[in-house]
Amino acid sequence: MKYKNNISTAVSLTAALVIGSCTSSFAATNWKIAGGDSEGSSQHAFGLKFVEQLEAKTGGEYTGTLFMNSQLGSEQDTVVEAGLGTLDFSILAINNVTPFSPTVGIFTLPYVIQSLDEAELLTQGEVGAELVENTVKDAGVRIVGWAYTGFRVLTNSKQPIETLEDLQKVIVRVPKNEIMIDTYKAWGGNPTPMAWSETFTALQQRVVDGQDNPYVTVDAMKFDTVQKYVTNIRYIFSIEPLIMSESVYQDQTPEVQQAIVEAGKAATKHSAEFLTANEARIKQQLIEKGMIITDPANGEKEWIEKATTAVWPKHYESIGGKDKLNRVLRLLGRDEV
Repeated sequence: MKYKNNISTAVSLTAALVIGSCTSSFAATNWKIAGGDSEGSSQHAFGLKFVEQLEAKTGGEYTGTLFMNSQLGSEQDTVVEAGLGTLDFSILAINNVTPFSPTVGIFTLPYVIQSLDEAELLTQGEVGAELVENTVKDAGVRIVGWAYTGFRVLTNSKQPIETLEDLQKVIVRVPKNEIMIDTYKAWGGNPTPMAWSETFTALQQRVVDGQDNPYVTVDAMKFDTVQKYVTNIRYIFSIEPLIMSESVYQDQTPEVQQAIVEAGKAATKHSAEFLTANEARIKQQLIEKGMIITDPANGEKEWIEKATTAVWPKHYESIGGKDKLNRVLRLLGRDEV
């Protein structure tokens, strides 16, 4: 009888330990976060800070895993997947969101944003808030943070480019974005639309001669190994939002939604600091690796004139009207068109 009681007690203790261990531990929700660029990029720095802050603000109940270098598909593919709810997050260039939510194209119009301060003012103010609403409505994705990467400079493997005549001698990869394609056409260039995930191989195999991206991205993607020349054009300041599947967002409690937004704001702040701290150093490293950097002729005057006079009017309707552009220009303290 005593033996049976001991067995019964042992079983009860074992059950209690199992139940206790199940209730005292949990598996954190782990969201997938796609990124088009490699480790070391602004996207990567932004993503790491977002995950860190998400964990901190949810007590470790939520985290994320970064899949960089287009492991989960092209940047435009990730917009579709997030819209369908089959992908949680993606960090990508704003120009790859534009085909799905055209009004965000305001940030891709050439020579609109001319500094990091202007990028922060627009993305974190009333314009950015409006574009968040538009992307939810148009594409089923929510922008929850903004990464800043700097001006998209032009690189190529053939020759220095200072004038628009020089540009006509090279074939340049561009994103599948009508505003950017039209900009190169206005310059008399030879734009070849191509997915970001295909770009390095195309440059390596000389399918195209050049591409444009910020210094931080050029370095992270090791473009210095397949490109020689850089032209310091300033036609687009690269903004790279973190988008989240709206269906996944709406499935969360208000507390978790708030944690996501706060983590996005912290990562946004960190991104600006990362760019300020690293861009000049990276540019110098690229020079030391053998890249030759030149400025466009005449302070880029001809580039600016052709792009703004030909491209802006063509895309007034897609960005929400001429009044929308004038509103942005007023916020930036510039003359209206």
